[in-house]
Amino acid sequence: MNRNKKVVGEDRNIISIQMDANFFYERALRSLDRFHYDKALKYFQRAVDYEPSNPINYCNIAGVLSEIGKYGESNHILQKVIDEIDPNMTECHFYMANNFANMEFFEDAERELIQYLQEDEEGQYLEEAEEMIEFLELELERPTSITKVKARAGVYEHIRARELLEKGQYADAIQLLQTITKENPDFLAARNNLALAYYYVGFKVEGKQAIEEVLEEDPGNLHALCNLALFYHYEGETNALNSLLQALKNVDPFYQEHTFKMATTMGILKEHRIALRHFARLIKEGEAKKDPCVCHFAAVASCNIGKYDEAKKYWDMYKVIDEQSSIPQYFLILLNMMKTDPLKVSLSYSFYASVEEQMTVWEQQARERGVAIEPQFMKAFFYWALQYGDYNVKLKSIQAMEPYADEHITAAMKQFLLLPDEDDYLKKITMFFLRSMGINEAFQVMLSGQRVNVEAERIPAMPPMELIYNDLIWEEVAQLAITKTAKQYNVIEQHDMITLWINFLSKSSRTAPKLNKIEAWAAAIEYLTAKMYNRPVTYHDVALRYGTSISTVSKRVKQIDELCEVKSKMKSITSSWFVT
Repeated sequence: MNRNKKVVGEDRNIISIQMDANFFYERALRSLDRFHYDKALKYFQRAVDYEPSNPINYCNIAGVLSEIGKYGESNHILQKVIDEIDPNMTECHFYMANNFANMEFFEDAERELIQYLQEDEEGQYLEEAEEMIEFLELELERPTSITKVKARAGVYEHIRARELLEKGQYADAIQLLQTITKENPDFLAARNNLALAYYYVGFKVEGKQAIEEVLEEDPGNLHALCNLALFYHYEGETNALNSLLQALKNVDPFYQEHTFKMATTMGILKEHRIALRHFARLIKEGEAKKDPCVCHFAAVASCNIGKYDEAKKYWDMYKVIDEQSSIPQYFLILLNMMKTDPLKVSLSYSFYASVEEQMTVWEQQARERGVAIEPQFMKAFFYWALQYGDYNVKLKSIQAMEPYADEHITAAMKQFLLLPDEDDYLKKITMFFLRSMGINEAFQVMLSGQRVNVEAERIPAMPPMELIYNDLIWEEVAQLAITKTAKQYNVIEQHDMITLWINFLSKSSRTAPKLNKIEAWAAAIEYLTAKMYNRPVTYHDVALRYGTSISTVSKRVKQIDELCEVKSKMKSITSSWFVT
Protein backbone atom coordinates (compact mmCIF):
# COMPACT_ATOMS: atom_id res chain seq x y z
CA MET A 1 0.00 0.00 0.00
CA ASN A 2 1.30 3.42 -0.88
CA ARG A 3 1.46 5.28 2.40
CA ASN A 4 2.11 8.57 0.66
CA LYS A 5 -1.07 8.43 -1.30
CA LYS A 6 -3.43 11.18 -0.33
CA VAL A 7 -6.89 10.16 0.86
CA VAL A 8 -9.62 12.05 -0.87
CA GLY A 9 -11.37 14.41 1.54
CA GLU A 10 -8.83 13.81 4.29
CA ASP A 11 -8.40 17.57 5.07
CA ARG A 12 -12.08 18.28 5.42
CA ASN A 13 -11.95 17.94 9.28
CA ILE A 14 -8.77 20.01 9.76
CA ILE A 15 -9.36 23.53 11.16
CA SER A 16 -6.72 26.04 10.12
CA ILE A 17 -5.32 28.37 12.82
CA GLN A 18 -5.48 32.08 12.04
CA MET A 19 -2.16 33.44 13.30
CA ASP A 20 -2.85 37.13 13.97
CA ALA A 21 -2.40 39.68 16.78
CA ASN A 22 -5.66 38.68 18.45
CA PHE A 23 -4.60 35.02 18.54
CA PHE A 24 -1.38 35.82 20.39
CA TYR A 25 -3.20 38.29 22.64
CA GLU A 26 -5.58 35.52 23.78
CA ARG A 27 -2.67 33.14 24.33
CA ALA A 28 -0.90 35.81 26.41
CA LEU A 29 -3.95 36.27 28.62
CA ARG A 30 -4.15 32.52 29.27
CA SER A 31 -0.49 32.52 30.26
CA LEU A 32 -1.07 35.41 32.63
CA ASP A 33 -3.94 33.53 34.26
CA ARG A 34 -1.49 30.71 34.97
CA PHE A 35 1.24 33.18 36.10
CA HIS A 36 3.44 32.11 33.17
CA TYR A 37 4.91 35.59 32.68
CA ASP A 38 7.72 34.52 30.31
CA LYS A 39 5.22 32.96 27.88
CA ALA A 40 2.91 35.98 28.22
CA LEU A 41 5.77 38.28 27.23
CA LYS A 42 6.55 36.17 24.16
CA TYR A 43 2.92 36.13 23.04
CA PHE A 44 2.46 39.88 23.57
CA GLN A 45 5.66 40.47 21.59
CA ARG A 46 4.23 38.37 18.72
CA ALA A 47 1.08 40.54 18.89
CA VAL A 48 3.31 43.59 18.48
CA ASP A 49 4.99 41.97 15.49
CA TYR A 50 1.60 41.59 13.80
CA GLU A 51 0.32 45.06 14.80
CA PRO A 52 3.36 47.30 15.38
CA SER A 53 1.24 50.46 15.38
CA ASN A 54 -1.19 49.30 18.09
CA PRO A 55 -0.17 51.01 21.39
CA ILE A 56 -2.24 48.55 23.48
CA ASN A 57 0.13 45.72 22.63
CA TYR A 58 3.12 47.70 23.87
CA CYS A 59 1.29 48.64 27.07
CA ASN A 60 0.54 44.96 27.68
CA ILE A 61 4.25 44.13 27.47
CA ALA A 62 5.00 47.01 29.84
CA GLY A 63 2.37 45.68 32.24
CA VAL A 64 3.94 42.21 32.37
CA LEU A 65 7.42 43.68 32.87
CA SER A 66 6.05 45.71 35.76
CA GLU A 67 4.48 42.56 37.26
CA ILE A 68 7.87 40.79 37.33
CA GLY A 69 9.65 43.81 38.81
CA LYS A 70 11.35 45.08 35.66
CA TYR A 71 10.08 48.62 36.20
CA GLY A 72 12.81 50.37 34.23
CA GLU A 73 12.24 48.23 31.12
CA SER A 74 8.50 48.78 31.49
CA ASN A 75 8.95 52.56 31.56
CA HIS A 76 11.26 52.40 28.53
CA ILE A 77 8.45 50.80 26.50
CA LEU A 78 5.81 53.21 27.85
CA GLN A 79 7.97 56.18 26.93
CA LYS A 80 8.33 54.72 23.41
CA VAL A 81 4.52 54.57 23.14
CA ILE A 82 4.21 58.26 24.03
CA ASP A 83 7.12 59.38 21.84
CA GLU A 84 6.62 57.19 18.74
CA ILE A 85 3.33 55.28 18.71
CA ASP A 86 0.49 57.36 20.22
CA PRO A 87 1.14 60.61 22.13
CA ASN A 88 -2.52 60.62 23.20
CA MET A 89 -2.08 57.49 25.37
CA THR A 90 -2.04 59.67 28.49
CA GLU A 91 -2.57 56.67 30.78
CA CYS A 92 1.04 55.72 30.03
CA HIS A 93 2.05 58.54 32.38
CA PHE A 94 0.00 56.92 35.15
CA TYR A 95 1.63 53.52 34.49
CA MET A 96 5.06 55.15 34.56
CA ALA A 97 4.24 56.91 37.83
CA ASN A 98 3.41 53.53 39.36
CA ASN A 99 6.71 52.08 38.15
CA PHE A 100 8.72 55.01 39.49
CA ALA A 101 6.93 54.73 42.85
CA ASN A 102 7.81 51.03 43.02
CA MET A 103 11.45 51.95 42.38
CA GLU A 104 11.14 54.63 45.13
CA PHE A 105 11.89 57.38 42.60
CA PHE A 106 9.16 59.50 44.17
CA GLU A 107 9.91 62.81 42.45
CA ASP A 108 9.85 61.09 39.04
CA ALA A 109 6.58 59.42 40.03
CA GLU A 110 5.18 62.81 41.01
CA ARG A 111 6.20 64.31 37.66
CA GLU A 112 4.49 61.57 35.64
CA LEU A 113 1.39 61.60 37.85
CA ILE A 114 0.99 65.36 37.47
CA GLN A 115 1.34 65.02 33.69
CA TYR A 116 -1.34 62.32 33.68
CA LEU A 117 -3.77 64.45 35.69
CA GLN A 118 -3.13 67.52 33.56
CA GLU A 119 -3.53 65.74 30.19
CA ASP A 120 -6.05 62.92 30.69
CA GLU A 121 -9.64 63.91 29.87
CA GLU A 122 -11.45 60.68 30.76
CA GLY A 123 -10.05 60.21 34.27
CA GLN A 124 -9.98 56.41 34.04
CA TYR A 125 -7.45 56.20 36.88
CA LEU A 126 -8.45 59.38 38.69
CA GLU A 127 -9.34 57.70 41.98
CA GLU A 128 -6.13 55.66 41.98
CA ALA A 129 -4.15 58.81 41.12
CA GLU A 130 -5.60 60.65 44.11
CA GLU A 131 -4.58 57.78 46.38
CA MET A 132 -1.08 57.90 44.90
CA ILE A 133 -0.94 61.65 45.56
CA GLU A 134 -1.54 61.01 49.26
CA PHE A 135 1.19 58.35 49.26
CA LEU A 136 3.70 60.60 47.48
CA GLU A 137 2.99 63.51 49.82
CA LEU A 138 3.81 61.27 52.77
CA GLU A 139 7.03 60.05 51.18
CA LEU A 140 8.15 63.49 49.95
CA GLU A 141 7.00 65.19 53.18
CA ARG A 142 5.46 68.05 51.19
CA PRO A 143 2.33 68.72 49.14
CA THR A 144 2.40 67.86 45.44
CA SER A 145 2.47 70.77 43.01
CA ILE A 146 -0.70 69.92 41.07
CA THR A 147 -2.41 72.95 39.55
CA LYS A 148 -4.90 71.37 37.15
CA VAL A 149 -6.88 68.13 36.80
CA LYS A 150 -8.24 67.95 33.24
CA ALA A 151 -10.75 65.20 34.01
CA ARG A 152 -12.29 67.42 36.65
CA ALA A 153 -12.33 70.73 34.88
CA GLY A 154 -12.38 73.41 37.54
CA VAL A 155 -12.89 71.06 40.50
CA TYR A 156 -9.28 70.79 41.60
CA GLU A 157 -8.71 74.48 40.96
CA HIS A 158 -11.77 75.19 43.10
CA ILE A 159 -10.31 73.16 45.96
CA ARG A 160 -7.10 75.16 45.61
CA ALA A 161 -9.09 78.42 45.65
CA ARG A 162 -10.87 77.37 48.86
CA GLU A 163 -7.50 76.66 50.46
CA LEU A 164 -6.35 80.15 49.48
CA LEU A 165 -9.49 81.63 51.06
CA GLU A 166 -8.86 79.72 54.30
CA LYS A 167 -5.29 81.06 54.39
CA GLY A 168 -6.49 84.63 53.85
CA GLN A 169 -4.85 84.92 50.42
CA TYR A 170 -7.92 86.60 48.98
CA ALA A 171 -6.36 88.29 45.94
CA ASP A 172 -4.91 85.00 44.68
CA ALA A 173 -8.22 83.25 45.40
CA ILE A 174 -10.17 85.87 43.44
CA GLN A 175 -7.86 85.55 40.44
CA LEU A 176 -8.20 81.76 40.41
CA LEU A 177 -11.97 81.81 40.97
CA GLN A 178 -12.47 84.34 38.18
CA THR A 179 -10.62 82.00 35.81
CA ILE A 180 -12.69 79.01 36.93
CA THR A 181 -16.04 80.79 36.56
CA LYS A 182 -15.06 82.18 33.16
CA GLU A 183 -14.15 78.71 31.84
CA ASN A 184 -17.02 76.97 33.68
CA PRO A 185 -19.91 79.47 34.05
CA ASP A 186 -22.21 76.73 35.39
CA PHE A 187 -19.86 76.02 38.31
CA LEU A 188 -22.09 77.67 40.94
CA ALA A 189 -19.98 76.60 43.92
CA ALA A 190 -17.02 78.54 42.51
CA ARG A 191 -19.25 81.58 41.94
CA ASN A 192 -20.44 81.39 45.56
CA ASN A 193 -16.87 81.38 46.82
CA LEU A 194 -15.98 84.21 44.48
CA ALA A 195 -18.76 86.23 46.14
CA LEU A 196 -17.24 85.56 49.56
CA ALA A 197 -13.76 86.46 48.34
CA TYR A 198 -15.06 89.77 46.98
CA TYR A 199 -16.61 90.55 50.35
CA TYR A 200 -13.44 89.70 52.27
CA VAL A 201 -11.44 92.28 50.29
CA GLY A 202 -14.15 94.94 50.63
CA PHE A 203 -15.75 94.58 47.17
CA LYS A 204 -19.21 94.41 48.71
CA VAL A 205 -21.15 95.43 45.61
CA GLU A 206 -19.40 92.82 43.45
CA GLY A 207 -19.90 90.18 46.15
CA LYS A 208 -23.61 90.77 46.53
CA GLN A 209 -24.04 90.91 42.76
CA ALA A 210 -22.30 87.54 42.39
CA ILE A 211 -24.68 85.98 44.94
CA GLU A 212 -27.74 87.46 43.25
CA GLU A 213 -26.61 86.09 39.89
CA VAL A 214 -26.34 82.59 41.36
CA LEU A 215 -29.81 82.89 42.90
CA GLU A 216 -31.26 84.05 39.57
CA GLU A 217 -30.11 80.77 38.01
CA ASP A 218 -30.87 78.62 41.06
CA PRO A 219 -33.24 80.33 43.56
CA GLY A 220 -32.90 77.47 46.03
CA ASN A 221 -29.10 77.36 46.04
CA LEU A 222 -28.40 76.83 49.74
CA HIS A 223 -24.81 78.08 49.68
CA ALA A 224 -25.88 81.32 48.03
CA LEU A 225 -28.76 81.80 50.49
CA CYS A 226 -26.41 81.25 53.44
CA ASN A 227 -23.88 83.68 51.97
CA LEU A 228 -26.65 86.24 51.46
CA ALA A 229 -27.65 85.86 55.12
CA LEU A 230 -24.05 86.51 56.16
CA PHE A 231 -23.94 89.59 53.93
CA TYR A 232 -27.10 90.95 55.59
CA HIS A 233 -25.58 90.18 59.02
CA TYR A 234 -22.29 91.98 58.41
CA GLU A 235 -23.99 94.93 56.70
CA GLY A 236 -26.53 95.33 59.50
CA GLU A 237 -29.57 94.77 57.24
CA THR A 238 -31.65 93.40 60.13
CA ASN A 239 -35.05 93.21 58.47
CA ALA A 240 -33.78 91.40 55.38
CA LEU A 241 -31.72 89.07 57.59
CA ASN A 242 -34.63 88.17 59.87
CA SER A 243 -36.85 87.32 56.92
CA LEU A 244 -34.23 85.09 55.29
CA LEU A 245 -33.16 83.59 58.61
CA GLN A 246 -36.70 82.52 59.41
CA ALA A 247 -36.82 80.57 56.15
CA LEU A 248 -33.38 78.99 56.68
CA LYS A 249 -34.26 77.82 60.19
CA ASN A 250 -36.86 75.47 58.74
CA VAL A 251 -34.43 73.82 56.32
CA ASP A 252 -32.84 70.45 57.12
CA PRO A 253 -30.36 69.84 54.28
CA PHE A 254 -29.97 66.33 52.91
CA TYR A 255 -26.36 66.48 51.73
CA GLN A 256 -23.55 66.67 54.28
CA GLU A 257 -21.83 69.57 52.56
CA HIS A 258 -25.06 71.60 52.68
CA THR A 259 -25.62 70.63 56.32
CA PHE A 260 -22.13 71.83 57.26
CA LYS A 261 -22.67 75.13 55.44
CA MET A 262 -26.00 75.62 57.21
CA ALA A 263 -24.49 74.74 60.60
CA THR A 264 -21.56 77.16 60.33
CA THR A 265 -23.83 79.92 58.99
CA MET A 266 -26.21 79.51 61.93
CA GLY A 267 -23.26 79.57 64.32
CA ILE A 268 -21.90 82.82 62.90
CA LEU A 269 -25.42 84.31 63.11
CA LYS A 270 -25.47 83.38 66.85
CA GLU A 271 -28.17 80.74 66.33
CA HIS A 272 -26.09 78.29 68.35
CA ARG A 273 -28.85 75.80 69.18
CA ILE A 274 -29.72 75.33 65.52
CA ALA A 275 -26.02 75.14 64.66
CA LEU A 276 -25.54 72.41 67.28
CA ARG A 277 -28.51 70.45 65.91
CA HIS A 278 -26.95 70.39 62.44
CA PHE A 279 -23.44 69.57 63.70
CA ALA A 280 -24.87 66.75 65.83
CA ARG A 281 -26.65 65.36 62.74
CA LEU A 282 -23.40 65.37 60.81
CA ILE A 283 -21.57 63.51 63.55
CA LYS A 284 -24.35 60.98 64.02
CA GLU A 285 -25.20 60.19 60.41
CA GLY A 286 -22.07 60.27 58.28
CA GLU A 287 -18.33 60.35 57.81
CA ALA A 288 -18.25 63.75 59.50
CA LYS A 289 -17.93 61.97 62.85
CA LYS A 290 -14.31 61.37 61.81
CA ASP A 291 -13.73 65.06 61.04
CA PRO A 292 -12.06 66.96 63.93
CA CYS A 293 -13.32 70.28 62.56
CA VAL A 294 -16.97 69.19 62.84
CA CYS A 295 -16.41 67.87 66.38
CA HIS A 296 -14.72 71.14 67.35
CA PHE A 297 -17.56 73.26 65.97
CA ALA A 298 -20.12 71.06 67.74
CA ALA A 299 -18.23 71.63 71.00
CA VAL A 300 -18.10 75.39 70.34
CA ALA A 301 -21.86 75.51 69.73
CA SER A 302 -22.44 73.51 72.93
CA CYS A 303 -20.24 75.90 74.91
CA ASN A 304 -22.03 78.94 73.56
CA ILE A 305 -25.37 77.72 74.97
CA GLY A 306 -23.90 76.51 78.26
CA LYS A 307 -24.02 72.77 77.49
CA TYR A 308 -20.57 72.15 78.93
CA ASP A 309 -20.93 68.38 79.37
CA GLU A 310 -21.88 68.07 75.71
CA ALA A 311 -18.95 70.28 74.72
CA LYS A 312 -16.61 68.00 76.67
CA LYS A 313 -18.02 64.99 74.83
CA TYR A 314 -17.23 66.50 71.44
CA TRP A 315 -13.72 67.69 72.39
CA ASP A 316 -13.00 64.22 73.83
CA MET A 317 -14.17 62.83 70.48
CA TYR A 318 -11.78 65.24 68.73
CA LYS A 319 -8.90 63.91 70.88
CA VAL A 320 -9.61 60.35 69.76
CA ILE A 321 -9.80 61.33 66.07
CA ASP A 322 -6.56 63.36 66.10
CA GLU A 323 -4.27 62.31 68.92
CA GLN A 324 -1.52 64.66 67.72
CA SER A 325 -3.59 67.85 67.87
CA SER A 326 -3.17 70.21 70.81
CA ILE A 327 -6.45 72.04 70.16
CA PRO A 328 -8.82 69.79 72.19
CA GLN A 329 -6.43 69.77 75.15
CA TYR A 330 -6.46 73.56 75.24
CA PHE A 331 -10.22 73.91 74.91
CA LEU A 332 -10.89 71.30 77.60
CA ILE A 333 -8.78 73.40 79.98
CA LEU A 334 -10.68 76.52 78.89
CA LEU A 335 -13.96 74.64 79.35
CA ASN A 336 -13.18 73.84 83.00
CA MET A 337 -12.45 77.52 83.62
CA MET A 338 -15.69 78.61 81.95
CA LYS A 339 -17.76 76.55 84.39
CA THR A 340 -16.86 78.99 87.19
CA ASP A 341 -15.84 82.01 85.12
CA PRO A 342 -17.98 82.21 81.93
CA LEU A 343 -16.74 84.12 78.90
CA LYS A 344 -18.25 87.49 78.08
CA VAL A 345 -18.05 86.67 74.37
CA SER A 346 -19.06 83.65 72.31
CA LEU A 347 -16.45 81.24 71.07
CA SER A 348 -15.96 81.70 67.34
CA TYR A 349 -16.53 79.05 64.69
CA SER A 350 -12.93 78.98 63.50
CA PHE A 351 -10.58 76.05 63.20
CA TYR A 352 -6.81 76.33 63.47
CA ALA A 353 -4.00 73.81 63.30
CA SER A 354 -2.35 74.76 66.59
CA VAL A 355 -3.02 76.53 69.87
CA GLU A 356 -0.35 79.11 69.07
CA GLU A 357 -2.13 79.99 65.80
CA GLN A 358 -5.46 80.27 67.63
CA MET A 359 -3.92 82.59 70.25
CA THR A 360 -2.35 84.78 67.57
CA VAL A 361 -5.74 85.24 65.88
CA TRP A 362 -7.48 86.10 69.17
CA GLU A 363 -4.78 88.63 70.05
CA GLN A 364 -5.05 90.22 66.60
CA GLN A 365 -8.85 90.40 66.81
CA ALA A 366 -8.63 92.03 70.25
CA ARG A 367 -6.21 94.66 68.94
CA GLU A 368 -8.48 95.40 65.98
CA ARG A 369 -11.43 95.92 68.35
CA GLY A 370 -9.29 98.03 70.67
CA VAL A 371 -9.96 95.78 73.68
CA ALA A 372 -7.94 93.40 75.81
CA ILE A 373 -7.96 89.71 74.99
CA GLU A 374 -10.26 87.64 77.20
CA PRO A 375 -8.34 86.76 80.42
CA GLN A 376 -9.67 83.20 80.29
CA PHE A 377 -7.99 82.69 76.91
CA MET A 378 -4.62 83.73 78.32
CA LYS A 379 -4.94 81.76 81.55
CA ALA A 380 -6.00 78.62 79.69
CA PHE A 381 -2.98 79.10 77.41
CA PHE A 382 -0.73 79.26 80.47
CA TYR A 383 -2.15 76.08 82.02
CA TRP A 384 -2.03 74.30 78.66
CA ALA A 385 1.55 75.41 77.96
CA LEU A 386 2.85 74.15 81.32
CA GLN A 387 1.41 70.71 80.57
CA TYR A 388 1.84 70.32 76.82
CA GLY A 389 3.96 73.16 75.41
CA ASP A 390 7.58 73.02 74.32
CA TYR A 391 10.32 75.19 75.81
CA ASN A 392 9.51 78.34 73.81
CA VAL A 393 5.75 78.05 74.39
CA LYS A 394 6.25 77.65 78.14
CA LEU A 395 8.59 80.64 78.23
CA LYS A 396 6.08 82.78 76.32
CA SER A 397 3.20 81.74 78.57
CA ILE A 398 5.13 82.50 81.77
CA GLN A 399 6.17 85.93 80.51
CA ALA A 400 2.60 86.79 79.50
CA MET A 401 1.03 86.06 82.90
CA GLU A 402 1.90 89.18 84.89
CA PRO A 403 -1.35 91.07 84.00
CA TYR A 404 -3.45 87.98 84.79
CA ALA A 405 -1.80 86.84 88.02
CA ASP A 406 -4.10 85.46 90.71
CA GLU A 407 -3.80 82.83 93.41
CA HIS A 408 -4.41 80.03 90.91
CA ILE A 409 -1.69 81.23 88.53
CA THR A 410 0.87 81.67 91.32
CA ALA A 411 0.01 78.26 92.76
CA ALA A 412 0.55 76.67 89.34
CA MET A 413 3.90 78.43 89.00
CA LYS A 414 5.03 77.24 92.43
CA GLN A 415 4.03 73.70 91.50
CA PHE A 416 5.97 74.05 88.25
CA LEU A 417 9.13 74.83 90.25
CA LEU A 418 8.96 71.36 91.82
CA LEU A 419 8.71 69.37 88.58
CA PRO A 420 11.98 67.44 88.20
CA ASP A 421 11.89 67.11 84.41
CA GLU A 422 11.36 70.78 83.59
CA ASP A 423 14.15 73.04 82.37
CA ASP A 424 16.12 74.80 85.14
CA TYR A 425 16.27 78.06 83.23
CA LEU A 426 12.48 78.12 82.88
CA LYS A 427 12.21 77.65 86.64
CA LYS A 428 14.55 80.58 87.23
CA ILE A 429 12.47 82.74 84.91
CA THR A 430 9.36 81.59 86.80
CA MET A 431 10.90 82.63 90.12
CA PHE A 432 11.77 86.03 88.69
CA PHE A 433 8.18 86.52 87.54
CA LEU A 434 6.76 85.42 90.87
CA ARG A 435 8.95 88.06 92.47
CA SER A 436 7.66 90.62 89.96
CA MET A 437 4.11 89.65 90.92
CA GLY A 438 4.86 90.64 94.51
CA ILE A 439 5.37 87.13 95.92
CA ASN A 440 7.98 87.95 98.56
CA GLU A 441 8.77 84.55 99.99
CA ALA A 442 11.28 81.74 99.68
CA PHE A 443 10.60 79.02 97.11
CA GLN A 444 11.08 75.29 97.10
CA VAL A 445 12.50 74.35 93.71
CA MET A 446 14.03 71.35 91.94
CA LEU A 447 17.28 72.40 90.28
CA SER A 448 19.59 69.87 88.63
CA GLY A 449 17.73 67.06 90.32
CA GLN A 450 18.07 68.55 93.81
CA ARG A 451 15.31 70.08 95.92
CA VAL A 452 16.57 73.40 97.28
CA ASN A 453 15.18 76.38 99.16
CA VAL A 454 15.67 79.73 97.44
CA GLU A 455 15.65 82.68 99.81
CA ALA A 456 13.36 85.53 98.83
CA GLU A 457 15.97 88.30 98.96
CA ARG A 458 18.07 86.48 96.40
CA ILE A 459 15.37 86.49 93.73
CA PRO A 460 15.10 89.84 91.91
CA ALA A 461 12.13 90.97 89.89
CA MET A 462 12.22 90.62 86.14
CA PRO A 463 13.22 93.63 84.04
CA PRO A 464 10.36 95.94 83.03
CA MET A 465 7.87 94.38 80.63
CA GLU A 466 8.76 96.80 77.82
CA LEU A 467 12.30 95.46 77.86
CA ILE A 468 11.10 91.87 77.66
CA TYR A 469 8.65 92.36 74.85
CA ASN A 470 10.39 94.98 72.77
CA ASP A 471 13.89 93.54 72.94
CA LEU A 472 14.34 89.85 73.61
CA ILE A 473 18.12 90.13 73.23
CA TRP A 474 18.42 90.16 77.04
CA GLU A 475 17.31 86.51 76.97
CA GLU A 476 19.94 85.67 74.36
CA VAL A 477 22.61 87.13 76.65
CA ALA A 478 21.36 85.07 79.59
CA GLN A 479 21.11 81.88 77.56
CA LEU A 480 24.59 82.35 76.06
CA ALA A 481 26.11 82.82 79.51
CA ILE A 482 24.29 79.74 80.83
CA THR A 483 25.51 77.66 77.88
CA LYS A 484 29.14 78.80 78.11
CA THR A 485 29.36 78.19 81.87
CA ALA A 486 27.44 74.91 81.95
CA LYS A 487 30.51 72.73 82.57
CA GLN A 488 32.54 75.06 84.82
CA TYR A 489 29.86 76.60 87.08
CA ASN A 490 27.32 74.96 89.35
CA VAL A 491 23.61 75.74 89.44
CA ILE A 492 23.91 78.20 92.32
CA GLU A 493 26.63 80.19 90.59
CA GLN A 494 24.67 80.25 87.33
CA HIS A 495 21.58 81.41 89.21
CA ASP A 496 23.54 84.28 90.75
CA MET A 497 24.92 85.20 87.33
CA ILE A 498 21.42 85.53 85.87
CA THR A 499 20.29 87.37 89.01
CA LEU A 500 23.06 89.90 88.45
CA TRP A 501 21.98 90.35 84.83
CA ILE A 502 18.33 90.87 85.77
CA ASN A 503 19.29 93.37 88.48
CA PHE A 504 21.32 95.35 85.97
CA LEU A 505 18.46 95.44 83.46
CA SER A 506 15.98 96.49 86.14
CA LYS A 507 18.18 99.34 87.37
CA SER A 508 19.03 100.52 83.86
CA SER A 509 15.46 100.44 82.55
CA ARG A 510 15.26 104.23 82.28
CA THR A 511 18.41 104.51 80.20
CA ALA A 512 17.71 101.20 78.39
CA PRO A 513 21.26 100.33 77.26
CA LYS A 514 21.69 98.97 73.77
CA LEU A 515 22.23 95.25 74.04
CA ASN A 516 24.37 94.87 70.95
CA LYS A 517 27.37 92.52 70.98
CA ILE A 518 25.69 89.98 73.24
CA GLU A 519 28.96 88.06 73.59
CA ALA A 520 30.52 90.98 75.47
CA TRP A 521 27.55 91.31 77.86
CA ALA A 522 27.57 87.56 78.55
CA ALA A 523 31.33 87.63 79.15
CA ALA A 524 30.91 90.56 81.54
CA ILE A 525 28.33 88.87 83.77
CA GLU A 526 30.42 85.71 83.89
CA TYR A 527 33.50 87.74 84.83
CA LEU A 528 31.73 89.50 87.71
CA THR A 529 30.13 86.25 88.91
CA ALA A 530 33.54 84.55 88.90
CA LYS A 531 34.94 87.38 91.00
CA MET A 532 32.06 87.02 93.48
CA TYR A 533 33.03 83.39 93.98
CA ASN A 534 36.77 84.06 94.04
CA ARG A 535 37.32 82.14 90.83
CA PRO A 536 40.59 82.89 89.04
CA VAL A 537 39.56 84.66 85.84
CA THR A 538 40.88 87.46 83.66
CA TYR A 539 39.39 89.68 80.97
CA HIS A 540 41.51 87.77 78.48
CA ASP A 541 39.97 84.44 79.59
CA VAL A 542 36.34 85.47 79.12
CA ALA A 543 37.03 87.51 75.96
CA LEU A 544 38.62 84.44 74.38
CA ARG A 545 35.79 82.12 75.48
CA TYR A 546 33.05 84.38 74.09
CA GLY A 547 34.89 85.54 70.99
CA THR A 548 35.01 89.24 71.79
CA SER A 549 37.64 91.86 72.65
CA ILE A 550 39.16 92.56 76.07
CA SER A 551 38.35 96.27 75.81
CA THR A 552 34.65 95.62 75.09
CA VAL A 553 34.34 93.18 78.00
CA SER A 554 36.04 95.67 80.32
CA LYS A 555 33.63 98.39 79.21
CA ARG A 556 30.57 96.19 79.86
CA VAL A 557 31.89 95.11 83.28
CA LYS A 558 32.26 98.77 84.23
CA GLN A 559 28.70 99.56 83.08
CA ILE A 560 27.23 96.73 85.15
CA ASP A 561 29.35 97.49 88.21
CA GLU A 562 28.42 101.17 88.22
CA LEU A 563 24.75 100.29 88.69
CA CYS A 564 24.98 97.08 90.70
CA GLU A 565 28.06 97.97 92.79
CA VAL A 566 29.30 94.41 92.61
CA LYS A 567 32.90 95.05 93.56
CA SER A 568 32.02 97.15 96.59
CA LYS A 569 29.62 94.47 97.83
CA MET A 570 31.88 91.50 97.25
CA LYS A 571 33.03 91.36 100.83
CA SER A 572 29.47 91.00 102.09
CA ILE A 573 28.35 88.50 99.48
CA THR A 574 28.37 84.86 100.48
CA SER A 575 27.75 81.79 98.49
CA SER A 576 24.91 80.61 100.75
CA TRP A 577 22.13 81.80 98.50
CA PHE A 578 20.47 78.41 98.66
CA VAL A 579 19.70 76.46 101.81
CA THR A 580 18.92 72.81 101.26
